[in-house]
Amino acid sequence: MATSTIDLTLPYKTRVKDALGNKHLKIALERSTGRMAGQRVAAMNAVDGPRLRNQVRQMKEYVLRNLPDLLEQLETNITANGGRVHWAKEAVDVQRIVVEIARKANVQKVVKAKSMATEEVHLNQALQAAGMKVVETDLGEYIIQLAGEPPSHIVAPVIHRRVEEISDIFQRELDMPPTLDPQVICSVARGALRKEFLSADMGISGCNFAIAETGTCCIVTNEGNGRMTSTLPRVYVVVMGIEKLVPTVEDAFLQYQALSRSATGQQCSVYLSMTSGPRKPGDADGPEEFHVVLLDNGRVDMLAKGYGEALCCIRCGACLNVCPVYREIGGHAYGSTYSGPIGAVISPNIHLEVTDVDKLPYASSLCGACRDACPVKIDLPRMLVELRRDVVEAGDTTVFDRAGMQAFSRMMQSRASYEAAGGLGSLGSNLLAGLSGGVIKSLPGPLAAWTSSRDFPPLAKRSFRAQWRERMKGRKVIGEEQNA
Repeated sequence: MATSTIDLTLPYKTRVKDALGNKHLKIALERSTGRMAGQRVAAMNAVDGPRLRNQVRQMKEYVLRNLPDLLEQLETNITANGGRVHWAKEAVDVQRIVVEIARKANVQKVVKAKSMATEEVHLNQALQAAGMKVVETDLGEYIIQLAGEPPSHIVAPVIHRRVEEISDIFQRELDMPPTLDPQVICSVARGALRKEFLSADMGISGCNFAIAETGTCCIVTNEGNGRMTSTLPRVYVVVMGIEKLVPTVEDAFLQYQALSRSATGQQCSVYLSMTSGPRKPGDADGPEEFHVVLLDNGRVDMLAKGYGEALCCIRCGACLNVCPVYREIGGHAYGSTYSGPIGAVISPNIHLEVTDVDKLPYASSLCGACRDACPVKIDLPRMLVELRRDVVEAGDTTVFDRAGMQAFSRMMQSRASYEAAGGLGSLGSNLLAGLSGGVIKSLPGPLAAWTSSRDFPPLAKRSFRAQWRERMKGRKVIGEEQNA
C-alpha cells in the first residue's frame, strides 16, 4: 500500500520534492491542519484573544529576563518537596543522567508520555542501548514508534498518517483484525498499553510548564497516559527545557488556557497533571523517586545570539497548522525534531544533529500567518529573515545566489537601471509567454526550479511608472488649458 511517509535519510531538497509529490501525505495534512487551525480561531474568539495573547507574552518575557533566578527558585522548591534536580548542558548529559538514574533503580522497562525534549536529545535510543525497553504511551507517539518514525508535528505526532495506514501498522505489529473503525483501533492500543503501565519501573515525560514558586511540573494531555506515566512507576523523571517556566500558579493557568485553545481548540485539555515531588506517607499514589532534568542544549546561546524570543514558544503547534509550507510538505521534510516556522528558527540555533539546517530558514513564504496565530506573538518572520542573513554572512550560499543578490542591489540603487531592467524583463517574459499560450511554462537555468511546479506569469507590458507618467502628463496638459 502507498504511504504518506518521507525517507528521512534523503537530502533536504529531495525530501521536499518527495513530499510535494506525495498525494497521500497531502490528503493527511489537509484533513488535519485545516481542522486544527479552524478550531484554534473559534476557541480564541470565544474569549478576549488579543488580551490573552498580550498577557502570556508579557509573562514569558518576564521569564526570559529573570531566567537564572526563576530556575534557582524552581530547584529550591523541588528539592524542598523531596525531588532531585539535575542540570544538563548538552543532549549527552541528559542521556547520561537518565541512564544513571535508571540503573541505580534497577529499571527494566520505561513508559513515556509525549515529549519533544526527549525526542530532541534522542533519549529513547540511549535507554534502549543501555538494555531497557522503552514504550511511548501517547497514542500518536505509540503509532509512530511501532512504525519506526519520529513525530511530524509538535502536538499531533502522527498527523502525516491516514487511518488506513495506522490500521495496517496495528495489523502488522499488534495482530489486530482488519478494521478502519477508530474506536476499535484505540481499544487495541489501550489494551496493549495498559499492560505496559502496570509493569513499568520508570515513567518519563516532558514538561509543558514548571511553576517556580511551588516547584511543580505540569503536563497537559488529552489521554490518561500522562497521569499514569507520572504516578504508577516507582521512578518518575521529567525532562524540561530551561525556558519552560512560569513564575506563579496564576501564570500557569494563564499559559494553560492559551496552550489548550491554540493547540487543539479546547477551552481546556482533558488532563492537567501536576507533580511537585515523590509520594509522601498517606498518599494514594505517586512515584517513590521524582527527578527533574533541566536541559540547555543551546538555549542560552540562543539568548546570546538575539534569538531568545523563540524561547517564548509554548509548543502549541499553531504556527505549523497555518503555515503554507508545512501544510504542503509536512514535518519530516524538515529533517528536525522541530518543524514548521518555529522549527525553522529553533533548529539552526539549538544543538541538534540536523543536516542541511541552513536550508530551514528558507522553508517559509514570510507571509506572517505564523506570527498572527502564535499565542505568544513571536515574530517568526523577522527571525527567519535574520537567520537568512546569518547564512549569507557565513558564506553558505551558491555563486548564483550571491551574484543575483549583488546584481539586484546595484539595480535598486539606480532609477535608470531599475527601469531598464523592468523593460527588458517585460519584453523577454512576454516573448517567452507568447510561445506557450500566455504564460511561461519553463524558465532557464536555476530559475527552472520555479516553473518545475507552477507557471510564471509575464511582466506587465506597460509598467506602473510608465502609466503614471502618462496620467500625470495628461493632467498637466488639462491644467495648462484651464489656466489659459
